[in-house]
Amino acid sequence: MRGVRVLVGTRKGAFVLTSDARRQRWAIDGPHFAGWEVYHLKGSPVDPDRLYASQSSGWFGQMIQRSNDGGKTWEPVGNQFPYEGIPGTHQWYDGTQHPWEFKRVWHLEPSRTDPDHVFAGVEDAALFRTEDGGRTWQELSGLRGTESGPRWQPGAGGLAVHTIILDPSDPERIFVAISAAGVFRTDDGGTTWRPMNRGLRSQFLPDPDAEVGHCVHRIAMHPSRPSVLFMQKHWDVMRSDDAGESWREVSGNLPTDFGFAINVHAHEPETIYVVPIKSDSEHFPLDGRLRVYRSRTGGNEWEALGDGLPQRDCYVNVLRGAMSIDSFDPCGVYFGTTGGQVYASPSAGDSWAPIVRDLPAVLSVEVQTLP
Repeated sequence: MRGVRVLVGTRKGAFVLTSDARRQRWAIDGPHFAGWEVYHLKGSPVDPDRLYASQSSGWFGQMIQRSNDGGKTWEPVGNQFPYEGIPGTHQWYDGTQHPWEFKRVWHLEPSRTDPDHVFAGVEDAALFRTEDGGRTWQELSGLRGTESGPRWQPGAGGLAVHTIILDPSDPERIFVAISAAGVFRTDDGGTTWRPMNRGLRSQFLPDPDAEVGHCVHRIAMHPSRPSVLFMQKHWDVMRSDDAGESWREVSGNLPTDFGFAINVHAHEPETIYVVPIKSDSEHFPLDGRLRVYRSRTGGNEWEALGDGLPQRDCYVNVLRGAMSIDSFDPCGVYFGTTGGQVYASPSAGDSWAPIVRDLPAVLSVEVQTLP
């Protein structure tokens, strides 16, 4: 019987949650890398046994871990260390004598066709790529080299490439989101990049309609419609129907349009999910009621989904990388909170139940549908 694997990165380690296709009972494995921040775990779309993890520590630095057996065992990989296999400073070598320093790896995006080919978004904002399973990494320097690069400024969470989307219809097209610079797109495999922020408006900027400087929290795409993108911005939920060339607001009747996470239904490309948070200074649900909001119309019309979620005295947050969706029918929706709960809905959001409680604060949630 097919199953599902939920990969959870937390402030103090990683956890691997598994279930069968019914998604009712869960086995909990972890913590892996206990005591380390695990910003992101993600599996290869073409090899369910190949996983990658971003593991970091303010004391020891940054490591990339790889598993070839679905998370049972892990090995450090990469040329990010001064000495092979030994944690060191936050450095990756790009083939020169001078290491490039950074704070952490925010996002790992494996190729849709090759388990050894992975992109990594880091802080301060840059994009790296490996084609040998993480053993060596090279920067796609065209991103930082754009005309606007010197004007990028960090948001409250830093200056990070936190979202990477590979266009399934065009292997040369990649989207990235940077907080707080905006969305950028390449159409030549990463050599050159253009900002994709027309229609975004940010009142805190000296020029609210500026080409760059917008605090984009997350972008999402359904693979069947790669020209349609959805965005959760610092304020506003946005939509693009022309591959990022222009955006329009679709916040509609949301009780607040501030939030971090956004995702798209597995089989309904006009169905999207967000988790509204009260404000940019109060990072918790409005009125202490944890609710996911779903739009079946691609935005503007939203319904609250709270069955099974705490509806009083709940003051957790759901971070940008902490929501994911499986490919079953009906699809399962999963999210983790800063309070350490991971919730699942095997009914596409109609009702929810906790998979696990009392983990460290959840930083990322990714899902694999297993054969």
